[in-house]
Amino acid sequence: MSAPPETIAPEAGWARRLAALVGWRGPAAAFVAGALMTAGQAPLSQPWVLFVALPVLVWLLDGARGGGRAALLGWAAGFGYFLTGLYWIGEAFLVEAERFAVLMPFAVTLLPAGLALFWAAAFALARRLWRSGHWTRALVLALALTLMEYARGHVLSGFPWALAAYAWVETPVMQAVAWIGPWGLTLLTLALAPLPALALAEGGRARIAGLAALLVLAALWGAGEMRLRAPPTGEPGPVLRIVQPNATQKLKWRPEYAARFYAYLLEATAAPPDPATGPPAAVIWPETAVTFLPAYEPGRRREIAAAAGGRPVLLGALHGERSEEGDRWYNTLTTILAEGRLGPRYAKHHLVPFGEFVPFAPVLRRLGLRQLVPQSGFVPGPGPMLMEVPGLPAFSPLICYEAIFPDEAVPPGPRPRWLLQITNDAWFGSWGGPQQHLAQARSRAIEPGLPLIRAANTGISAVIDARGRILRALPLDTAGYIDAPLPPALAPTLYARTGELPVLVLLVAGLFLAARLRPRTAG
Repeated sequence: MSAPPETIAPEAGWARRLAALVGWRGPAAAFVAGALMTAGQAPLSQPWVLFVALPVLVWLLDGARGGGRAALLGWAAGFGYFLTGLYWIGEAFLVEAERFAVLMPFAVTLLPAGLALFWAAAFALARRLWRSGHWTRALVLALALTLMEYARGHVLSGFPWALAAYAWVETPVMQAVAWIGPWGLTLLTLALAPLPALALAEGGRARIAGLAALLVLAALWGAGEMRLRAPPTGEPGPVLRIVQPNATQKLKWRPEYAARFYAYLLEATAAPPDPATGPPAAVIWPETAVTFLPAYEPGRRREIAAAAGGRPVLLGALHGERSEEGDRWYNTLTTILAEGRLGPRYAKHHLVPFGEFVPFAPVLRRLGLRQLVPQSGFVPGPGPMLMEVPGLPAFSPLICYEAIFPDEAVPPGPRPRWLLQITNDAWFGSWGGPQQHLAQARSRAIEPGLPLIRAANTGISAVIDARGRILRALPLDTAGYIDAPLPPALAPTLYARTGELPVLVLLVAGLFLAARLRPRTAG
């Protein structure tokens, strides 16, 4: 149901009509608005769409009578957003289409439907604190939605993909994550984007709020531009070679193709150095770059070391161990040193639910649902670590999915000099998933002020400086390599020193204040 016309704020015609939508029309409009918000994410990266979609959601909430209707509107908006923004997940089910294609429709709808529950809770909470006709209701929705987006990033191992903050990745505004982090920029984005449209439609004090929103955005843009133009601090580090074999997921595990991809990795590793940079100090291969287990293949290790001329090779590979409980498998970043010696090894600790492990597997087994639990999933490593390899500055390793978690990129303790992400985005096609993953990697560089080196099987491999700029890159579906010096690190940022605490305090304080100020008749 919608609110009776007399309880709806006196907005301009089309805004009033949105608030008065009844039946299925309200959720349908919310779905369209949520889907439109997806255009803010890479590869489109059009943040202006938020200035259109978010006021629509505010006006729809004006017409929601009670928490149930508000939750339905929020769920519909979230479903539209995640359905269109995460459609590329279905590509993984086409790798072995004969076995898994039948499951693709369920995967591409059930995950968005589940993630949309966080938006449903946010809209229901916002409606409880609503002040119809008052411009501050946009702030209430921003507070509630950011809180639930934070929950989405942490509940059940978390999935903080496609935050509103990432809509700014191609603009100077993205530099704000160095001060307030991605959750802070998400809050600012959700709070400011609806206000200009509300100012045009409603007038009064909303005009002042709309003007203030534009001024804040202009200030963020200007401050970000100044940060981008600031001269680099420190000297570049050693030259690194990033190898991208373009090993497509459908082919890489077939023996004949695995041999070809491995031969290319050796060939690119042994290639003459770029005259502009000189010889590399180390070579980096992507996640699961090889199909064998390096720990048990000394001959292959010596072959890799010879191709690298004795320089360290950092590569993604599986690692297996026998134990009394059975075989234990790890997704690792392994290092091979001169003469094929094994160097430090990092095991991925934040695994992909249902991709690398099955949540609640022991419970499912006890319930007799063993067919849903594979015999051997991956075992998580001990956690984030500072990795030290001879000849290289200390770095923080991230394997694929781990780079989407802002609070896990830099381990506690001594500060790394750079971040290294190895990844295999070949699972997710060439449009949507890989570009969104790269955008998040750029944010991970800006947040602590550390350069990030990215090696991907099929792309996009990149050298990213401490301000999130892509200095060198290899495009998707291309085999090749890059020789580039490690960009200098910046001093620890404000976000690196404070983390999420200021934003969490602001969220709680803001919602508490909204609860104190809400009218007694709020639905």
